[in-house]
Amino acid sequence: MIQSMTGYGKSKLEETGKTFTVEIKSLNSKSLDANVRIPSEFRELELPIRNKLSQSLGRGKVDFSLQVEKHDEESTARINTKVVENYLKQLKTLPVSTLKDDSRLLQIAMTLPNALSSEKNELEKEDSKAVYQVLDLALEQINTFRTDEGKVLKEDFELRIQNLTELLSEVKSIDPERIEHVKTRLRKGIEDLKEKIDENRFEQELIYYIEKYDITEEKTRLDNHLSYFLKALNSSDSNGKKLNFICQEIGREINTIGSKSNFAPMQKTVVQMKDELEKIKEQLLNVL
Repeated sequence: MIQSMTGYGKSKLEETGKTFTVEIKSLNSKSLDANVRIPSEFRELELPIRNKLSQSLGRGKVDFSLQVEKHDEESTARINTKVVENYLKQLKTLPVSTLKDDSRLLQIAMTLPNALSSEKNELEKEDSKAVYQVLDLALEQINTFRTDEGKVLKEDFELRIQNLTELLSEVKSIDPERIEHVKTRLRKGIEDLKEKIDENRFEQELIYYIEKYDITEEKTRLDNHLSYFLKALNSSDSNGKKLNFICQEIGREINTIGSKSNFAPMQKTVVQMKDELEKIKEQLLNVL
């Protein structure tokens, strides 16, 4: 089953006195282009998060964000007692009358460098576990979104391939008429010259000319490519690059038929085939 590269997933989880929120958006891209935004205290998880995104999403322009909201705002700042005491001793030695008030001295000491220190604890295992858990939930959502979008794309591809198959049938039905048209045009050209011709030589030249513009191989190959596209479309994995390669081969055969046709009704059909193929190419940009 094919998947779209377009998707969205969002999940929330409340653990360890915090609310963890992960939001993932993805658009089409030739490779994985991940933009990861996480709080600074969770920076050590960035590489594992990128690995999970790569393994789960494969390709796409991915925008990932992690938000962590703390329910209790307990400060991690601590007073460096010895540093403050040393500042107080030094301040008391200064001959300034305004520094005789102990409360005033303490206010000044607390503003000096290193009076406070912020404890930076290592990331707790519970927090890491919660991040991975909420990440998995968001990835599950975005992959479900991608799969649903893939079903819509699959239906459209099947319709386009069916249209191409019907147009190819038109080409096959027109081909005998085209050959007769070529023969008639050549013979009329000779007659307009008012020259006597060697019928055997004329037949040989006619056979050569018809073989030059014969599209039997192109019709067969195009038929095979259309069948192969449907087979790849229904495979167990999503391989947009493979489908794109098959699409290029389909386009090559259609172009060759168009260049060899030399017959207005067939050329009109070829234009319709090219239009259907362009619609397939446009949608393939979104396939994983």
